[in-house]
Amino acid sequence: MREAQHQTFRTHDGVELFYRHWPATEVAPGEPRQAVMLFHRGHEHSGRIAHLVDELDLPHIDFFAWDARGHGQSPGARGDSPSFATSVRDVQTFCDHLGSAHQIAEENIAVVAQSVGAVIAATWVHDYAPRIRSLVLASPAFKVKLYVPFARPGLALMRRFRGNFFVNSYVKARFLSHDPQRVESYDSDPLITKAISVNVLLGLYEAANRVVADAQAIQVPTQLLISGADFVVHRKPQEQFFERLGSLRKEKHILPGFFHDTLGEKERAPAMASIRRFILHNFTLPLQRPALLDADRLGATCAESEALAAPLPRNSLRDLYWRATRASMRLGSQLSAGVKLGFDTGFDSGSTLDYVYRNRPTGHTPVGRLIDQNYLNSIGWRGIRQRKLHVEELLRLAMEQLRGQGSEVRIVDIAAGHGRYILEALQGVAPLPESILLRDYSDINVRDGSALIQEKGLGDIARFVKGNAFDRDDLAALDPKPTLAVVSGLYELFADNQMVGDSLAGLASAVEPGGYLVYTGQPWHPQLELIARALTSHREGQAWVMRRRTQAEMDQLVEAAGFRKVTMRVDEWGIFSVSLAQRVQ
Repeated sequence: MREAQHQTFRTHDGVELFYRHWPATEVAPGEPRQAVMLFHRGHEHSGRIAHLVDELDLPHIDFFAWDARGHGQSPGARGDSPSFATSVRDVQTFCDHLGSAHQIAEENIAVVAQSVGAVIAATWVHDYAPRIRSLVLASPAFKVKLYVPFARPGLALMRRFRGNFFVNSYVKARFLSHDPQRVESYDSDPLITKAISVNVLLGLYEAANRVVADAQAIQVPTQLLISGADFVVHRKPQEQFFERLGSLRKEKHILPGFFHDTLGEKERAPAMASIRRFILHNFTLPLQRPALLDADRLGATCAESEALAAPLPRNSLRDLYWRATRASMRLGSQLSAGVKLGFDTGFDSGSTLDYVYRNRPTGHTPVGRLIDQNYLNSIGWRGIRQRKLHVEELLRLAMEQLRGQGSEVRIVDIAAGHGRYILEALQGVAPLPESILLRDYSDINVRDGSALIQEKGLGDIARFVKGNAFDRDDLAALDPKPTLAVVSGLYELFADNQMVGDSLAGLASAVEPGGYLVYTGQPWHPQLELIARALTSHREGQAWVMRRRTQAEMDQLVEAAGFRKVTMRVDEWGIFSVSLAQRVQ
């Protein structure tokens, strides 16, 4: 039996999470190290999956298993986390730690995860698009059987009045596994907690719904194990997830009679053999992902955007619904300043975004201000404001990196809107950048952005000019040569990958190796149809129809231009991503 080393790693918010490491015992000289990351069920901890290390019998591979926040020997209220998205980001931090502390590259990692841990891992793969080798999901808890009618909306309503609170698991150990020793240890283990916070439970549901609906975005080779007699989670979402998976290499195993603790069942040996084979085979194959540079002309998001652009049958129920929605918004624009601005300049315009950033409800009469407040609190605009914070965070990180390299900080934003996120990212930064060049196609944005530069007292280093963000030659000739390029909220508005590729190629010609690029993406949005059917864009009042780009597609476009992604941020709803890449060739 391999002995585990007990260690900790520091997360993005400074929390030290506990993990176990089983070093490989038969590493071939000169071969890159490989690893399997194990993720435990909800309520449990890494010690409960330690048996997998010996049962999978992979002596040449390192194994790692954490105790998630609020579990086992990791800190935090038992069964709680600041948010489900925080736990997902912890996985990326853990993966980064394996690279820095153990010299194990992302592409040499396989993942085995169970139940809640499987949903966390699947959400990570969906949102962050890591270049891992394979993914094994055992009984993912995409939908927990709560048995009480209307339990989920009831819990959400209670949270509104009580804030976060905890609920205890109703599941008895004898309904998790047929293994008597496993059952006994579950009941006697002092590190197991039966409670889970409502924040985590509801966040689990929301993330699971999103990942199941958009499983086509997952390109990693995936093996799904489904317990045939699972009393804890529903099977239908697991089947839907598998049907929609975008991976070219995927397999599903239904295990008759298995209870929910799939990896701890009494007769689990055949399942272990399948997992072992799947991991080993994918490690023997070169790392490959489907090419997505033509996803604007072929694939799921292309078909989705075409469907949104197609007119609805006249006087159908959906047509009547969206006509009523547009009429009500037009009526609301008579009172709400934000809604009126959207119709006047486009809901995707720089003026609208600057209004959303400022987040001050304005309107005629108290009713108008209430309408405006509801408008500004919509999920899309909340995501936009979080995106702004993430852009500012990565801008400061890039500036710090450049200073550490002994390089000047010369910033260019090729579609800056009013430039607020650039200028406000400089608060507290010393020394200031050597130069800031803000560009936009809109005369209004150039005018208002120039005024904002003066308001912020940055006129000696910053200027605002009119420019085309898709003119490859113009971008390549930028003067001064930028060391930090920014593209925020632009590529999401244009479906054509050729346009995006030309823009990125122009920036790659301008930014010297070692320089940085901050770019945004929109891999998911819960209001795509509302946006397409009810809102207008800045392009002469046309409908605002967006084609989503998966994170993998956006990263491939950036990589094709000569940049390598360094890190990224995602909001808690999975709508907007912000990434930092470095120019490498």
